[in-house]
Amino acid sequence: MTRRVLVLVGLLVAGCASTGHVSLGEVREFADASARLGGYAELSRRYRDTYERELPYLSPQAERVARDTDARRRAVFDDFVAIQKTLVLYMQTLSLLAGDGRYELSGRVDDLGSGLKAMTDSGLKQRHVAAYTGMTRLLTRVIASRYQNRSVDTMVRDGNADVQTLIDAMIVLTRIYEKANENEQKTVLGLFNAEIPMANRNADRMLVTLARVHLQNKTAEYRLIDRRYKLAQQGLTKVALGHQKMRENMDKLSSEETRHMLAGYVHDLNLIRDALSGE
Repeated sequence: MTRRVLVLVGLLVAGCASTGHVSLGEVREFADASARLGGYAELSRRYRDTYERELPYLSPQAERVARDTDARRRAVFDDFVAIQKTLVLYMQTLSLLAGDGRYELSGRVDDLGSGLKAMTDSGLKQRHVAAYTGMTRLLTRVIASRYQNRSVDTMVRDGNADVQTLIDAMIVLTRIYEKANENEQKTVLGLFNAEIPMANRNADRMLVTLARVHLQNKTAEYRLIDRRYKLAQQGLTKVALGHQKMRENMDKLSSEETRHMLAGYVHDLNLIRDALSGE
């Protein structure tokens, strides 16, 4: 009996040693960096407010068209922002579940949206709407769960497909924002480039000087915004890649290779966030 007990104890110790301690620290850091990335909400608001910036530079004919476009932008704005809020809530929830302390997330169910409107001209596809619905259901289920480590595994495995699709939606929308900004830039800068050379009288000198200063300021503004679109898309791509790699390596989170890989994504996301906030 003694010998049998010793064998069983030895097997138990060996099993514990081979399994090792699965660290969720890198998961938490990746989720935190992803949630804090920033950029998208600001660019969404800029897209919504395009008409207000364009208005002083529009002809009466162009203004009527721009007013209709403005109404469509404002109709879909809440949906565009809801996608980001849901993804951020996912990452915040994942971070809490990967933490060492106990968690209470029941109040966060109220942060979930009621659903997206599938508007064909908004840029969102039906798969984006379906992913949003799937993500809200997953969050509701996980938030109600009491099994912390199991919930981390569930979220990453079951949520990856919807995470990838929601990030794809955000990248698609960011490109739409970028195109709208490009059109705005052509309208605003084009007006100055066309009118300044025509104002060649001495009486127009002060007006031309002020116009050139304004043109310089607007050119610098658009150059800065163009860079923010690129940074936002790079950051979203990093989040998508990092989450995919985490999903593929859930069974070996304690390995040095996996931990180093996730740390690399965290480092890149922090650099992008600093660049977005520092401009």
